Amino acid sequence: MTSNKIIIALLLLFIFSVSKANAQDVLSLEDAVAITLKNNYDIKIAKNSLKINETNNSIGNSGMLPNISATIQENKTTANTTQVQSDGTQKTLNGAKNLGFSYGVGLDWTVFDGFKMFAKREQLQVLEKQGAAQLKMAIISKISDVYTAYYDLVQQQQQITALDSAIVISNQRLTLAQNRYTIGKASKLEVLNAQVDLNTDRSSLLQQKQMLKTSKIRLNEIMARAVATEFVVANSITVDEQLKIDELKSLAEKQNPQLESQILAKNIAELQLKQVKAGRYPTIKVNSGYNYTHSEASLGFVTQSTGKGITYGFSAALPIFNGGLQNRNEKIAKLQLDTTSQTLEQQKLSLQSQLASAFESYSINKELIKVEESNLAIARQNMDITLAKFKIGTLTAIDFRTAQQNLLNAKVRYSNAQYQAKLYEISLKELSGSLSF
Repeated sequence: MTSNKIIIALLLLFIFSVSKANAQDVLSLEDAVAITLKNNYDIKIAKNSLKINETNNSIGNSGMLPNISATIQENKTTANTTQVQSDGTQKTLNGAKNLGFSYGVGLDWTVFDGFKMFAKREQLQVLEKQGAAQLKMAIISKISDVYTAYYDLVQQQQQITALDSAIVISNQRLTLAQNRYTIGKASKLEVLNAQVDLNTDRSSLLQQKQMLKTSKIRLNEIMARAVATEFVVANSITVDEQLKIDELKSLAEKQNPQLESQILAKNIAELQLKQVKAGRYPTIKVNSGYNYTHSEASLGFVTQSTGKGITYGFSAALPIFNGGLQNRNEKIAKLQLDTTSQTLEQQKLSLQSQLASAFESYSINKELIKVEESNLAIARQNMDITLAKFKIGTLTAIDFRTAQQNLLNAKVRYSNAQYQAKLYEISLKELSGSLSF
């Protein structure tokens, strides 16, 4: 095959690839993130949990407001009644009727409970903050999943492009082998070997396309949309090479949602201990109300009675002994506080370890990108020389295949090095709470 024919074949392959890509929707990373934020079920669930915490965070739920209730009651009885008066007189009435009727409005207000209500109020506010931190954690986690799945698709598309190029070269080799066989300069074995290698490349391409399809389904699932939705992604991976470990540590201490949630959990445990300790103080309540009563009786000294008016008063209670429950509850609350403190320190240490490990891998893969980029340039140059020699018959088919495989492997390693560096970049930004969305 002449050079012009090779160029034409490559152009046709490029045009076909472009037209096929244009036939599908191009999904940008920003669009994938936006769709996930809108649709993802884990994010929706976290949003609902935050709304529950916001609803619970009220003065009434903390016990600071009074309870006001209205009541109404009516009782009627009919009975055969016999009464003996103090002077010995006896009165009897069959079917005697009695009526009792009352209604009123009452207020019951705890004005002091050892400051328990204030601790409860503060705890509800912290719980709302914790819900916000957990929502942020769910969002960052899912956005990280989107980034990872998206760039996985990018590098898989790059591998498909590399395999397409390998198939073009294998086709050239097969054509050259057939031409040589026709003019008697090559054996049938050379043609068969070329055909086998071409079929191997085609098989690898089909397997890679199947992997790409599966990965697209996974990304559609994360975005919570129809899993069969077709799309294409960008064709390049850009790694942020400016990350600094000290800056990441500083950001993580302030922004890491897991660490923030654990700090709030410790605050909640402290406030819970305050509420338990409030059980040692007296409880003071005030009460007031307006009541109306009316009663009627068919037999008796008073046949009808009506009353109405305001009632008010207060009550106080001081716990003296409750079987040791107060001491037990305080011990448990202190242990729970100590547990959250230990968990917080463990979380800090784990975060530092994850950051250090991810940054080390990130740094190594940045260097690998440079190495593999150089290897790719060498492999391309080697393939050009090999192809030229193979055309004039000064190179064996085995050496040609070796050079072809080296080029394919160099492309795959370069793409994988970029992808791995990007994964660690994503991980570092997730840990530091700086993953943009």
